[in-house]
Amino acid sequence: MRKHMTIPRMLRTAAVVLSVVAFAACDGGVPLGPDNQVQVTNATDSFQWQASAMDNVSQALSYTWQNTGTTANIDQSGSLTGGSATLTVSDADGTEVYTRSMGETGTFQTTSGTSGMWTIEVTLSGANGMLNFRAQKP
Repeated sequence: MRKHMTIPRMLRTAAVVLSVVAFAACDGGVPLGPDNQVQVTNATDSFQWQASAMDNVSQALSYTWQNTGTTANIDQSGSLTGGSATLTVSDADGTEVYTRSMGETGTFQTTSGTSGMWTIEVTLSGANGMLNFRAQKP
């Protein structure tokens, strides 16, 4: 049996597509595509994200991640050769517990927050290079 999209789901999908296109059009960048080999692993207490071969990529991405702890260790690596990329993490209450340029590499820790469903946001603006990060409960 073939499933059809409901009207609310179609509207949400259209809104996401339009926001991605609008964000990319603002600064002349392009969204992530197959050539960027985006890899996302989203498991309880461990989240990983990677994109490669970025050339003038502009896009805002948001993920919901289950963290049973109150902090997370963030390991950022890769090579940002142009543009900007920011990683922002918010706890289950929506309080920002971490924000940093993804051009910085190393291991960092979030501030303390509320356990539960955390939000991970990646904001790319004219980004070039390869980036990856991991968020893990300590």
